[in-house]
Amino acid sequence: MAFMEKPPAGKVLLDDTVPLTAQIEASQSLHSHTEYIIRVQRGVSAENSWQIVRRYSDFDLLNNSLQISTLSLPLPPKKLIGNMEREFIAERQKGLQAYLDVITTHHILSNCEVVKKFLDPNSYSVNYTEIALQHVSMFFRSEPKWEVVEPLKDIGWRIRKKYFLMKIKNQPKERLVLSWADLGPDKYLSDKDLQYAVKLLSSCSHPYIYKVTFAIANESSALVIRPFSEKGTLKDLIYKAKPKEPFLKKYCNPKKIQGLELQQIKTYGRQILEVLKFLHEKGFPYGHLHSANVMLDGDTCKLLDLENSLLGLPSFYRSYFSQFRKINTLEGVDVHCFGHLLFEMTYGRPPDTIPVESFAPAPSVFVVSVLESILTCEAMKNGMPTVSRLLQMPLFSDVLLTNSEKPQFKVPTKLKEALKISKECIEKRLTEEQKLFHQHRRLTRAQSHHGSEEEKKKRKILARKKSKRSAYESGEEHSAKYSNSNNSGSGASSPLTSPSSPTPPSTSGIKFTASDLLPIPFNTLF
Repeated sequence: MAFMEKPPAGKVLLDDTVPLTAQIEASQSLHSHTEYIIRVQRGVSAENSWQIVRRYSDFDLLNNSLQISTLSLPLPPKKLIGNMEREFIAERQKGLQAYLDVITTHHILSNCEVVKKFLDPNSYSVNYTEIALQHVSMFFRSEPKWEVVEPLKDIGWRIRKKYFLMKIKNQPKERLVLSWADLGPDKYLSDKDLQYAVKLLSSCSHPYIYKVTFAIANESSALVIRPFSEKGTLKDLIYKAKPKEPFLKKYCNPKKIQGLELQQIKTYGRQILEVLKFLHEKGFPYGHLHSANVMLDGDTCKLLDLENSLLGLPSFYRSYFSQFRKINTLEGVDVHCFGHLLFEMTYGRPPDTIPVESFAPAPSVFVVSVLESILTCEAMKNGMPTVSRLLQMPLFSDVLLTNSEKPQFKVPTKLKEALKISKECIEKRLTEEQKLFHQHRRLTRAQSHHGSEEEKKKRKILARKKSKRSAYESGEEHSAKYSNSNNSGSGASSPLTSPSSPTPPSTSGIKFTASDLLPIPFNTLF
């Protein structure tokens, strides 16, 4: 069933997780307002950049859209009188730059649609909610038993993935959630293999994988239906959020920051590691672990969105692990993402920076031990531990799993081979991106070192020494020429004289003493 048009051949699929940076290059005053010229860059390549022009009113509209996050953002205040004065414009430009720096470095804000549209209007001009509605409607024409209850607006972080609350017409009280997603830049399966793999998801049965009711894909997108849980995800539990609310509202600025109990951390962590191990053994790539992709069913964690890797969607934490060359496999990616999730469960919030330099007191030293093995600078340099190694660590090794459901997920040999090739392609793109980032970081460090005050001072000292050496050599050469000119007559060679011989009379009548023939001191030349 084709519920969406096929994208043009050779279409470049954008990776929405690649960070955008923005630098205000200049301002220009027109008759009644000021425009700010902004250079926006995607990733580390200066060639992948463009200019946009924005007024203060544009910033104000953006800021109003971000108020749902309840974050206190540093937008400079409005000014009605004197807002065209040169000093005020310069000061406002500094404030607007600080505002851009905040929203482009905040992990959730930088990935939201309004910020992307503000900085890159050409790439984000499409209304994906309308497109999703059209495709879902086309799907229902051939599947009339389903019915949309309401759109679940912005409950996820992805720009190109939309959600709808559903029901089955003959079971009106049962609620389900439908997700529609566009294909991503890591889609390497053939259309035939993709459609087969997505359809296979509904046959997967595992105590720690959330059940898929229905799944279908075509050459350009996919549609998946699951039961709706009023309890929500693990992230909803940590942030005490309501599942139906927008992502920005739920998770940007929690009212109360509090981690989970130690037993919850141990049990949930063990369950998640068990399902990751299961998927790796099946040769099924994941790479999309985060707390909003873990559904709670009583005291059991169940993994969501297995289709993401099949569709080629980039990971929520990609902008973090793409900086570290040792995290170059999907298992390494899963372990790194598990570190983020464990940190959230422990402290009730995401880490401020990656790598993490030090850890606050935790409910157990064993928690810190696991975190140190994943999120520290040393871990990033040496590589991630395996999932099997994490399961053997004291924090998880003594957890008793009571669920007796036998996992069932039969992946045909031919599809396994296609999944293996797809996984290798995903890892290759990640490695190439990490290489570019590493080269950029080395260049930036070299430029920073070259421009440091200490380095400038060293260069000044070396230049001064070189100048003195050059001047000294020039002085010696001048002295030698001066001496030779006094020893020569009118161009003819003079006979050598011994020290005891009298000084020949000068034709000018001036007599020279021995001291007059000594080299001229260096400091008298300059």
